[in-house]
Amino acid sequence: MISEQDEKIFERRELLKKAYSIDKLFEIGRQLNIPYFEKLSSCWEMDEDEASNEISLRVTDDVLKQIFQKYEPRRWITFKGKYYLLADGKLSLEGSWNLVANGLRRFKLMHGSAGMNLLKAIVEGGGVIDSYTVKEIIKSPQVYEMLSDLEDLGIISASYIGEKYREWSIPREMLPIVESEVFGKKETRVELEKQATSVSKGKRRIIDPLAEERAIIERMDRELDSYLYDLIENRLEETIKFGRNFSITKLSSYLQDLFGPILYFDSLLSLTQQYGLSNAGVINPSGKMVKRTGWSLALFGDPGTGKSFATRDIILGKTSINLPAHGIPGRNRYCGGMTPARFIRVGQAYAGRTFNFIIPEFNDFFRYKGMIEPLKIAMEQGEIRYETQREVIGPYKFTSFFVVNYNVAVYKRGYKVTIQDPNFRAIEDRMLCRLHRLTKERFTEIAESQMKIFLGKMDVGKMAQAIRDHLTLIYAIETQHPLIKDEFPYKPVMITEDAYKLIAKAREYLLNEVKGDTLAFSARLEDKALSFACSASLMEYFNTDEGFIPISRDSLKYAIQIYVEEASIRSQEEFEPREILSKII
Repeated sequence: MISEQDEKIFERRELLKKAYSIDKLFEIGRQLNIPYFEKLSSCWEMDEDEASNEISLRVTDDVLKQIFQKYEPRRWITFKGKYYLLADGKLSLEGSWNLVANGLRRFKLMHGSAGMNLLKAIVEGGGVIDSYTVKEIIKSPQVYEMLSDLEDLGIISASYIGEKYREWSIPREMLPIVESEVFGKKETRVELEKQATSVSKGKRRIIDPLAEERAIIERMDRELDSYLYDLIENRLEETIKFGRNFSITKLSSYLQDLFGPILYFDSLLSLTQQYGLSNAGVINPSGKMVKRTGWSLALFGDPGTGKSFATRDIILGKTSINLPAHGIPGRNRYCGGMTPARFIRVGQAYAGRTFNFIIPEFNDFFRYKGMIEPLKIAMEQGEIRYETQREVIGPYKFTSFFVVNYNVAVYKRGYKVTIQDPNFRAIEDRMLCRLHRLTKERFTEIAESQMKIFLGKMDVGKMAQAIRDHLTLIYAIETQHPLIKDEFPYKPVMITEDAYKLIAKAREYLLNEVKGDTLAFSARLEDKALSFACSASLMEYFNTDEGFIPISRDSLKYAIQIYVEEASIRSQEEFEPREILSKII
């Protein structure tokens, strides 16, 4: 039987993780003179679970109260534990399980056995349930009304909201009392027994981040399988018909109609990168494979220039503005709030798999210099091995990609990265980059897009669903997904002679325009632009009867634009991109 003290330690740890950022936990640990923190040179080296656990083991309730009085917690966080309650930034030592239990009883009166079956399904799922599981297990027509009531009662919260896929979860600190009410046991502590830190025998057990991440991967796999199955059963023929007339030009027109002639390009990059996630082979005219379609994307610029919209919202969707998800279901891992140390740890769970990591404020990952080398290796899809004073991570091979945004100081010419590290250019060269400068034109388009949202005029119609269906189908075909591999052949992308000539022509013009013998960009920029063209060509899978997909002229046109414009930015804008592009395209 777990002791009251161990229950408190568990709750303190969960409370601290919710209430404070990792840098604030580092500050608190240092202020308390806890040995674990004294050995670390930076907050980016520590693990969030371990840090919060070290603090929770060494404080009393009085000290905990003092911490919350000295360090302001996140005001939007609510914590409802047996021993601690956090609401509106104020900590109470009285707990709130009586209130939770009363809410559960009200819910039972409202929905009877159907409601309890729903709660049972959530508890048996480890405190999490998704929209596909809801449809499969709960047959009541009032199921979404029940979920809404559980949200209103504060029993569950929506942990992920997409266009077709949603996920709800019971806060970890509340799971034992919900379990107790559902199964009628006074002392049910299954979750605590699994997750709590045990000190009764002098041993400490920490939540395994890899186990948690593998559970997330399993849910993402289910999301993709469910979406693909629904597509095959209900929309396959119309998706193929749509694909026969689809191209990057059609995608570009759709996005320009929504966002304008400047903002659209960032979303075009994001969605084209999604097509490349199949990591299909790219062959030359003799049939030899020379590369693959996958690549990573970084958007630079000041806050408020639309980076998060293009790297997160267009892919995952945003219900508050009625923007449906456009990205591949179950293949985009959003990493908001994740620390670089945790990323390096959980990356092991993705070894041999290809996912897309969406990371906001990527510059935070480089505050601790020790993270730069493993991140470079991750971007190169190499073998990662990372050592701290307390552990050795890896070696493992990272095989996924990134979509990130990060801040830069923007000047009249070019840019200067805020990350002052001599190795950063090597990281920059491993991604396809796009600068955001808040010009009058960009500001106007952002303001007009916001007005469309406020007035409910951002009408994506059926096009968003059609694009997502097409993207998912192409991904499934090119990765030979079991549900579709016998229906359509895998096709590599072919680099044609015309493509080689156009790239060489762009290179020649660029080298003539750059003053001096030293270049500010490497050959990797050309390679990433070519990767873009190969990814964009996958959109035309259904347009050819050949056993390969030739790089299309339109795809090359956009790739050359990216190549020339980014070369200009990195060269401190020594030349005007439009002049070169007018000669090439």
